[in-house]
Amino acid sequence: MRIFALDSSRILGERIATFLDRSLDALEERNFEDGEHKIRPLVSVRDEDVYVIHSLYSDDKESVNDKLCKLLFLIAALKDDGAARVTAIVPYLCYARKDRRTKARDPVTMRYVASLFEAVHVDRLVTIDVHNLQAFQNAFRCKTEHLEAQKLFVSYFQGKFGGGEAIVVMSPDIGGVKRAEQFRDRLAKSLEKEVGFAFMEKVRSKGVVSGDMVVGDVEGADVIIIDDLINSGSTMARAAAACKQRGATHVFGIATHGVFIESARDVFRGEGLDHLVVTNTVLSPSLGSLNNTVEVLDAAPVFSEVIRRLNTAGSLVSLMEIE
Repeated sequence: MRIFALDSSRILGERIATFLDRSLDALEERNFEDGEHKIRPLVSVRDEDVYVIHSLYSDDKESVNDKLCKLLFLIAALKDDGAARVTAIVPYLCYARKDRRTKARDPVTMRYVASLFEAVHVDRLVTIDVHNLQAFQNAFRCKTEHLEAQKLFVSYFQGKFGGGEAIVVMSPDIGGVKRAEQFRDRLAKSLEKEVGFAFMEKVRSKGVVSGDMVVGDVEGADVIIIDDLINSGSTMARAAAACKQRGATHVFGIATHGVFIESARDVFRGEGLDHLVVTNTVLSPSLGSLNNTVEVLDAAPVFSEVIRRLNTAGSLVSLMEIE
């Protein structure tokens, strides 16, 4: 088995490798003056199971397109070099939100990204908490594995509550209701108590979000708002403010991917959100300005166990189960 991580994902890659009791294998990455680049393994991969770790989000050094292109080129090179199988470990999958046509002649970008991975003959792609699971599963023709961070969040909230408070799980929009209901059920099972449920109206038109109707009772409750990702933070902030206006005691926000574009630091200066929890699938440059309100959970143990089980033909089903 060989495990590689591209430079911009090296911190997470090293964490994953540590849990596997090994080091990352060596790569050469060269950027040329004209913007082109070259990447190659510095060890033999012939007849090996190869895992490539790369999270596809923009940072202050590379765009999402730079990262995607480098990952695709590396996968192609590994296949050319005789790798038996190549698995792409992609904690944050770019373009996953554009999964259907919403206007005339709209692109379905997730499907195009899937075609690119298939074109370089990747054997399997592993990601966590895509925006629309059904669209993801339908877009890819290669093998895929979809993971969930809910087990990490349930573990985080164990012991956070005294036992007597009311707890409500909330979806910040109708599209996330199924995700929130699943988390509510898992949290209730873990805490061995009843957990309420609520969701909020959300209307988006030309980039402007509106709607403030809340369905469900949050008065006097500790509310946990769950989403797959936070970009500008406006959706989470609106939901948190609505909860406080309706008498919520505390409001926690949780999201797997904290993208945090620059404007997010202003959104979270409001009074609605008490605490925010994300994972390290994305290490946004904006995180430094949000440290007082954001806690980052380590997803590396999840990915390391996935690699271990894939390499030994183990089951992934039990990995997502909450005892």
